[in-house]
Amino acid sequence: MARAGLTADRLAQAGAELADEIGFEQVTVAELARRFNVKPASLYSHVQGSADLKARVALVVLAELADRASEAVAGRSREAALAALGNSYRDYAHEHPGRFAAMQLRLDSTTAARSAGPRHTRLMLAILRDYELSDADQTHAVRLLGSTFQGYVSLELSGSFSHSEPPSNESWDHIIHGLHVLLQNWQVR
Repeated sequence: MARAGLTADRLAQAGAELADEIGFEQVTVAELARRFNVKPASLYSHVQGSADLKARVALVVLAELADRASEAVAGRSREAALAALGNSYRDYAHEHPGRFAAMQLRLDSTTAARSAGPRHTRLMLAILRDYELSDADQTHAVRLLGSTFQGYVSLELSGSFSHSEPPSNESWDHIIHGLHVLLQNWQVR
């Protein structure tokens, strides 16, 4: 019998909180069971194991970040929209480093298609419409934005920029502006 109040959604949310506390790699069914003061076996009626739990945490994170990014970008265009999008990712990562790590989890194609991941792509494509790129170039640009935001924030979180000047915020602003300039001057090969 399932313990009252425990659901797959509640466990995924608790797993996301746990990721921020102890790191995403440490999120397991056993660790979550300790948090709820239950035996690990009692959680298996809600999740199939630690891999399933981690996938559910990744889905929570993708949805949270899609909501945050959509709200940040609303009513903005071009460079202001790029900055809002990038800042929403960066701020989320700094506030929730464990959850940010969960975004790196590779989901199977069915789960990925049902996740908020496509919302992230649609949001980027909406921003890119103002730059009048071809369909193929939009795909390249989505990958550029995603890898730039992800890479910069990952390096920043690891402390890679903490030992040099100028401050990381200044570099971030230059990167956002540089992306804007690149997109408005995008040339088809």
